[in-house]
Amino acid sequence: MSRIGKLPISIPAGVTVNQKDGIVTVKGPKGELSQMIDSSIIVKIADGQIEFEVDEKSSVDQKQKQAFHGLYRSLVNNMVIGVSEGYKKTLELVGVGYRVSNQGNIIEFALGYTHPIFIQLPSEVKVETKSERNQNPILMLESCDKQLLGLICAKIRSFRMPEPYKGKGILFQGEVIRRKSGKTAAAK
Repeated sequence: MSRIGKLPISIPAGVTVNQKDGIVTVKGPKGELSQMIDSSIIVKIADGQIEFEVDEKSSVDQKQKQAFHGLYRSLVNNMVIGVSEGYKKTLELVGVGYRVSNQGNIIEFALGYTHPIFIQLPSEVKVETKSERNQNPILMLESCDKQLLGLICAKIRSFRMPEPYKGKGILFQGEVIRRKSGKTAAAK
């Protein structure tokens, strides 16, 4: 059995969890999410807790069942936290002339290319930008879906990955880039 899969998930106040036809639906103040659960995992919802068990009669091999056990428990736990508290990510644009602005859910980036980059965000993601004088531009993203938020952050970071020589790029706030000295330090 998976150690993570054995842990029960407590359902906070204001959150409802339903299961029907192998699909778990979680509703809360921040939104609604659903996840399909494999038939080799049994989901029990009772007494304000969600528990996951491995179906021993299932035809899936034992190693795969154990992997699913922990996976689906983690996915549903992320959904419960997302609809009750939500997830936030803050990105910082480090580089001369790097700018970001938004109009609704359309973000415009100026990242040193010859053209601006536009990205349309889904309606589940809320965006806010902040540009202050003598400060790096900041992009704040908020959503109830952890997977979607991570995917969007990865896409935005791919426009200008942080590089180790000058430290420029799109970073998570508080992220430290290990700097390299370059070839001039090797020549000395």
